[in-house]
Amino acid sequence: MFDLDKWQEILGTMQKNKLRTFLTAFGVFWGIFMLVLLLGAGKGMQNGIEGEFGAFATNSLWVWNGRTSMPHNGLQPGREINFKDEDLAAIGRETQGVEIVAPRNWLYGEYTLSYKTKSGSFRVLGTSPEYFSIDVVNLTEGRLLNRNDMFDSRKVVVIGNRVKEVLFGDQEAIGQYINIKGVFFQIVGVFKKEGNNGRFEERAFIPFTVYQTVFNPSHNVHNIALTAKTGIAAKELEEQVKKILAKRHRFNPEDEQAIGMNNNEENFKRFQGLFSAIRMFVWVVGVGTLIAGIVGVSNIMLIIVKERTKEIGVRKAIGATPFSIVSLIIQESIIITAFSGYLGLLAGVGLLDGIRYLIESTGAKLPFFTRPEVDLGVALSATIILVIAGAIAGLIPAIKAAQIKPIEALRAD
Repeated sequence: MFDLDKWQEILGTMQKNKLRTFLTAFGVFWGIFMLVLLLGAGKGMQNGIEGEFGAFATNSLWVWNGRTSMPHNGLQPGREINFKDEDLAAIGRETQGVEIVAPRNWLYGEYTLSYKTKSGSFRVLGTSPEYFSIDVVNLTEGRLLNRNDMFDSRKVVVIGNRVKEVLFGDQEAIGQYINIKGVFFQIVGVFKKEGNNGRFEERAFIPFTVYQTVFNPSHNVHNIALTAKTGIAAKELEEQVKKILAKRHRFNPEDEQAIGMNNNEENFKRFQGLFSAIRMFVWVVGVGTLIAGIVGVSNIMLIIVKERTKEIGVRKAIGATPFSIVSLIIQESIIITAFSGYLGLLAGVGLLDGIRYLIESTGAKLPFFTRPEVDLGVALSATIILVIAGAIAGLIPAIKAAQIKPIEALRAD
């Protein structure tokens, strides 16, 4: 039940000791402010690192050719391993648990792409439609490559936003033809992809069959990208692929230089472990700072109880119950912690929003840092912690006040 007299008394007590109340509240404010700020900064770092790596499938495995470093079955080390189209078919046929197998070849160097009088140097890659399920891009115009492009060897191309800006500016790009190393390709799609300092958008994709026919008569395959089926570990897929390629190209499966492999699933787990450790560290520091503020509140409440000993004795002498004394002290403690903590929460969220707005409005590209934010769950958790902390901070002083005997209180100075 709302007791106006009790609330007026609490506010009156706080007004009489403005400096002490302010310093006490500031400790709680600073604890919540730092907790929110550290959590938001940690999230911004996580977003930035994930953005730098790009939106790749987390269960993907990447394989590229290398050079043998160990003798095997009478063959000397130093042999260059070159994948062929047949290796793609063998992996898809013989590997258990593989979901997608996609090639990725590139024109060595950055070849000039031109449209009428405009030109620019960009990376050109040949791949299959399945590749875009592994290396995810955001399509802004047109379409991605499809199976008909592959079967019919169509000279079509999907370009990044940066390529479009350089060659076309504000003009329509879909349906236009660009020159790639003396061959004209029709633009069917435009995509955007964050990360790698914008380099992901400086790419153009053409059908793998066209790439092999026009630019790669030896039919070598530079990269093989794979994903595992649900429930299959990418590590298991890695071991199978290495055995298949070792048998086909006659190198020792233990030779780590013969082929290169990058397991995105393992990398993703390592980064998740790192971010979990960072979040734990942030919570420890933030909660530690908050506890320091709460201890300050509790100490101040003990001082208040000591100063009001005689007043509490009078209250008990005229019939005040221990519960009314306890509730008075606890409510005052909750008001200080909840109000100051809520201001700290607002200040932290407001600062994070301001930083995010500055980054987005200016187009700044900070290395490994973007979109600092705190989710709703954290904000609600912090609010609940504040209420509980306020009650705990006032509990010991309240109990002490309730135990004061009226006759001893009236004798106190």
